[in-house]
Amino acid sequence: MGKKRDEENPDSAYGEPAQFDPTFKGPIHNRGCTDIICCVLFLLVVLGYIAVGILAWLFGDPRHVLYPRNSTGWYCGIGPNENRPNLFYFDVLKCAMSVNIMAQSLNGFQCPTTQVCVEQCPSDFYALEPSAYFRNPADVFNASLCVPSIDLRTTTLSIQQIVDQELCPFFYIPTTPGTRTGSCRDRFSLRRTPGTQRAEHERSMSRASEPGNNKPRSTPAYLVKNTVLGRCLPDASALSVIPSYFSTVPGLPSSINETANTITNGTWDVVNGFSTRDIGMRIFEDFASSWPWILVGLLIAMLVSMLFLLLLRFIAPIMVWVLIIGVLVAGAYGIWHCYWEYENFKDTSISDVGLTTNFKTYLQVQETWLAFLIIISVVEVIILLTVIFLRTRILIAIALIQESSKAISHMMSALLYPLVTFVLLLVCVAYWGATALYLATSGDPIYKVVALNTTMGDCGSINGTANCEPESFSPSDYPGCPSVSCIFIKYNEEGLLQENLMNLQIYNAVAFLWCVNFVIALGQCTLAGAFASYYWAFNKPNDIPTFPVCGGFMRSLRYHVGSLAFGALILTLVQVIRIILEYIDHKARGAQNRVARFIMTCFKCCFWCLEKFIKFLNRNAYIMIAIYGKNFCVSAKNAFMLLMRNVIRVVVLDKVTDLLLFFGKLLVVGGVGVLSFYFFSGRIALPGNTFRSSSLNYYWMPIITVAFGSYLITHGFFSVYNMCVDTLFLCFLEDLERNDGSMEKPYFMSKSLMKILNKSNKTLKKHREN
Repeated sequence: MGKKRDEENPDSAYGEPAQFDPTFKGPIHNRGCTDIICCVLFLLVVLGYIAVGILAWLFGDPRHVLYPRNSTGWYCGIGPNENRPNLFYFDVLKCAMSVNIMAQSLNGFQCPTTQVCVEQCPSDFYALEPSAYFRNPADVFNASLCVPSIDLRTTTLSIQQIVDQELCPFFYIPTTPGTRTGSCRDRFSLRRTPGTQRAEHERSMSRASEPGNNKPRSTPAYLVKNTVLGRCLPDASALSVIPSYFSTVPGLPSSINETANTITNGTWDVVNGFSTRDIGMRIFEDFASSWPWILVGLLIAMLVSMLFLLLLRFIAPIMVWVLIIGVLVAGAYGIWHCYWEYENFKDTSISDVGLTTNFKTYLQVQETWLAFLIIISVVEVIILLTVIFLRTRILIAIALIQESSKAISHMMSALLYPLVTFVLLLVCVAYWGATALYLATSGDPIYKVVALNTTMGDCGSINGTANCEPESFSPSDYPGCPSVSCIFIKYNEEGLLQENLMNLQIYNAVAFLWCVNFVIALGQCTLAGAFASYYWAFNKPNDIPTFPVCGGFMRSLRYHVGSLAFGALILTLVQVIRIILEYIDHKARGAQNRVARFIMTCFKCCFWCLEKFIKFLNRNAYIMIAIYGKNFCVSAKNAFMLLMRNVIRVVVLDKVTDLLLFFGKLLVVGGVGVLSFYFFSGRIALPGNTFRSSSLNYYWMPIITVAFGSYLITHGFFSVYNMCVDTLFLCFLEDLERNDGSMEKPYFMSKSLMKILNKSNKTLKKHREN
């Protein structure tokens, strides 16, 4: 009996068709809350996420990474040092000779030398020659580069004591050019050659040594704002012109080459790493001058996307058939080309070539083109047979696409909902980024007692392990070491918060993924409810509910937070597994053999496919939730069974829709991108001085911004359209199973769909006869 029943209903393996319900008129209003346990769990995770953010905000300080700190722990560029945004290192050789310079750069680039906040970084060479030790400190040192606590004109310290205690630098070298924010004279000085800088330095030194010249050395004209991430790091390109007198300076190596190599090897990677800020500032300047025109380009992309979706109602059949015919014509050309190449190389066989690593050689043998000819021919025949035998289903897909465009025209507010999703996603990303930043910068600063010159007195006994506080530190506590100082080293990594910092960052990442997937699910369920209300309106547009998008949004939030969170959680777990696999693959890539790499690649491929399948299943489950108000598991099962009972229609509709929307995205993004290229590259000039492309440092940055923004805008509009197609398709399948066109069970589909299927409503015929 069971076998006979299965033969009579071959679809029974995928569930029974939906039965007619006379009370069903679209999305059910009398519904209850679903998946309450998951809803409670999601709310608890969100509350915990908020608690983690508050904890990070209380103990974190992003100024650690935004501003450099001097030796006493004060930030440069804010507070008392607001006018001194740059950090200057007295003895950069101590930084360059550190064991791990990159580790120090990531930890704030701290090194055992005095660091002060300065208004401008030096861009010339200077060194304290032996003859200068017998002069007045105010005539030798540059006061703007000394510690603020010393007054060179009134100090009783000798030059040797000032150098030993690192109150002023005894040498400095040009720093890496960075943000050029000076005057025209400053900008010109940056373009001076190293030889010119050396000549000016020698002239300034000679003027300082003239008899009767008791005035302190003023800041040279070429002392400009040259910094890398707020730090005065050496310019390695200028080390080839170190003045010859540097070899006679006490405290420096006796060889100029040794000095240059020490600085180059120790700081080159750090300078290159920090130089990204200079590029970033130039890009920021480009954005500041071109942002109105970037907005114009994005506005054009928005208008073209909206116009394209509305016109699909009229041009969808033409576009679909043109694309299908274009694919067939391209395949036919490929067959002809392969045959032509086969005839040209019919005298050359693969046996004449043998095995070779030059793959271009295989393109000159007949067997290669024969293989291509067979493959393309088979694909061409498959596509042609598919079009012939599935033409009715292609027509159904085209009709659903047209109906989707019509539905959107009746509820234009649906096109604005991607803005809501975008804002919510932006909030999630901003909260995640801020929390991660505050967590990473949590911890109090640690100061250590350091001997700046270990060769003096008892300074060798100071090993840098004793803690200190810069406010209460007194060098008199160490009378045997005149160069002792309290210097900021790093941030505290001990304590309950710091010990669990990695766990909190993992929680931050997982909660972020869950929230992002929930926001996307909320948008899909909202739009599904709106478009389902359109389909199940018997007399369109009169029976369409008022504010259908708002109604779908409120139903989703009121009843189905748990179901949406459930689907988002499943997707999040798969994404976390994929992230773990990527991390393992990245860490063990060098130690893996071929078998291990093959297994890892298989795992990554399987979970990638699983993520795609779960996204597809969730999408259709949210549609069923929006219509019937069932829990996630029941909705996912019903949606899957319904799709499997109509699997051929699903494949055809999915591919036709993907082809059409891909062509639309290519048309919009490509068109706006080409237009922005011609505009920002200067090929399209505006009258007057409204905008000049020559003022841009990198004209490709606005182009990339417009192209990427156009893609996001197009994707947002087309995602609404894609959701509309999927929703109407599920409703269409339900309509076919529930109804038969009789007076008691009329179809809700459009007349074009009924015409394609050779169906009609008897009620309408009877009404016309009367």
